[in-house]
Amino acid sequence: MKTAIGIGSAYYNGEDWDQLVDYTVEADRIGVDHVWSAEAWGMDAVVPLAYIAARTQRITLGTGIIQISARVPAMIAMTAQSLATVSNNRFVLGLGVSGPQVVEGLHGASFAHPLGRLRECVDIIRLGINSERMQYHGKHYELPRPGGEGKAIRLSQPPRPDLPIYLATLGPKSLEMTGEVANGWIGTSFMPEQADVFMDHLRKGLAKSGRQMSDLDIQVGGSFEISDDVERLVAARKPAMAFTLGGMGSADTNFYNDAFRRAGYEDAAIEVQGLWVEGKKEAAIRAVPDEMVLKTNLIGTEDMVRARLRAYRDAGVNTLRLSTTGSDWKARTNSLAEAVDLIKREADEWPQM
Repeated sequence: MKTAIGIGSAYYNGEDWDQLVDYTVEADRIGVDHVWSAEAWGMDAVVPLAYIAARTQRITLGTGIIQISARVPAMIAMTAQSLATVSNNRFVLGLGVSGPQVVEGLHGASFAHPLGRLRECVDIIRLGINSERMQYHGKHYELPRPGGEGKAIRLSQPPRPDLPIYLATLGPKSLEMTGEVANGWIGTSFMPEQADVFMDHLRKGLAKSGRQMSDLDIQVGGSFEISDDVERLVAARKPAMAFTLGGMGSADTNFYNDAFRRAGYEDAAIEVQGLWVEGKKEAAIRAVPDEMVLKTNLIGTEDMVRARLRAYRDAGVNTLRLSTTGSDWKARTNSLAEAVDLIKREADEWPQM
């Protein structure tokens, strides 16, 4: 099983950038496979990876994710090729639609038809990275622009047909499209025990393209921490879960909340969201069930975490994205090393497939 880390967040402002880089360099040294750079309304996803490419040797660099409404598809293709060049072909392009609050509030773009836009965006990006002429006639994008003086241009960088494209998706139709057109899935709100809520739709899309689950990298994960004080570990993660259920989107559009509802936690998801939207954040945090926290993270005693690792393996997960905690960056780095070592020791005991 491969491992990954994430850098950046919605609120990340770069104040501890040097420490974050050191953390990533150490992740590269100890064998972490992927680093994903987030993008919301803090730092963008691209610039940090360009810098980290120069500081690392082997770790795969991914945008987790580029918001497709913030850039035109041709520029995304150019950016992907550029990052592949400066990283010596260690780059993975992660894409997503974000949500209406960011797309319409921050970028001033329409959030209408996000799935159709994402599919067409992937189509155009593949034209670009394959060095084909940028000529496309879709419902949402049309190249060259009709009625103007533009012509179908071929990007000048060398073709990279094998550059992987991962999609961050949650809804049934978008998951199906991921299975159909992507090389990997960046999953969230994932519980191994309810994996079929996601996997069934991914399989359906894979079948459309004549592929199998082994052709798609399934990447999910959560927070990692080992302690006998399970109650403390759960309580520390309830605020983030409450924000996910209540604040990651509007009252009408919250893809994370919808995913948890489909996974069997409809009552809890509705209650937490309602309290959060009403401004009762402390009550929303208290309303988060312990079970939701335990099932979406790798926390608890070592035996509990080992059991979670086996659950993820049995659910078909290829790569675990780890979020570590600690009083400072040194503690977080030590926690990451502990996680990588435990995963390796646990995987060594698994039967060879």
